[in-house]
Amino acid sequence: MKKQVLRGVAAFGFALFFSYPVYAASISGKILFQGEPPAAEPIKMEADPNCQMLHPEGVMSNEVVVNSNGTLKNVFVYVKDGLGDQKFDAPKEAVVFDQHGCQYTPKVFGIQVGQALEILNSDDTLHNVHALAEKNPQFNLGMPIKGMKIKKTFQNPEVMVKIKCEVHPWMSAYAGVLSHPFFAVTGEDGSFEIKNLPPGQYVLEAWQEKYGALSQNVTVGSAEETQSASFEYKG
Repeated sequence: MKKQVLRGVAAFGFALFFSYPVYAASISGKILFQGEPPAAEPIKMEADPNCQMLHPEGVMSNEVVVNSNGTLKNVFVYVKDGLGDQKFDAPKEAVVFDQHGCQYTPKVFGIQVGQALEILNSDDTLHNVHALAEKNPQFNLGMPIKGMKIKKTFQNPEVMVKIKCEVHPWMSAYAGVLSHPFFAVTGEDGSFEIKNLPPGQYVLEAWQEKYGALSQNVTVGSAEETQSASFEYKG
């Protein structure tokens, strides 16, 4: 349902009010997984004792993470098509991308064009962040100091941008760069929700690091409703 939100502005001693539309429809669902998932492999960190000492019990690879309820974690879900020429301002809040425990956190994330990406090094060891972009300028930043911060932005939509560490080859992450805010990343229950969509017919796409992309058409009406749109990957 399109709601009208009132905002007040003081002008010449008077309170002026105007309204703008906020849409309350959403798309939600889960990313299901069928079949036998690939076996996770132990990550070998012996080359950097600073990393190895952070994980005395070891760390397993996380290319495919199947949750206990048969869903997938770290799947990027977004509106691929259907928004036309609508424009959306980039959020002022930065997306925080950390190097912690010699792993990238988050593993998969979304960010808008022009939104700040705040890159942190929370480890007491050398890291670097190499963005292998194709539609944006690449960057390869060394970060040798714990607590170091760098900010970058992407100027063009791109799904997905791989990020890797040249020092620690097991470290990789993926950024979905969009011109709009209609995206989500699945967590430990495999669910997603994309809120505040205007009415329309959309192509919704799910992307997973190993299994690639799946898409489907979804129609969102003008009522305050939640449309269901689940995906299923097979091992």
